Amino acid sequence: MKKMTFEKAYRELQDILAKLQDEAVSIDDLGDKTKRAGELIEYCRKILRNTEEELGEVLGTEGDK
Repeated sequence: MKKMTFEKAYRELQDILAKLQDEAVSIDDLGDKTKRAGELIEYCRKILRNTEEELGEVLGTEGDK
């Protein structure tokens, strides 16, 4: 994901979820939306893991998980 921020990815994920909850996604698009949501979730998890590791290094709590 080029130049994607956590906030942008999270907003897009929320948008996909809202459309799924409102049943505003056609069966034809469901697979694509599900795949995109998976990619966004993995991207957000990666950002959160990296941030957690960086904070652990700064705070000296890396091994306290």
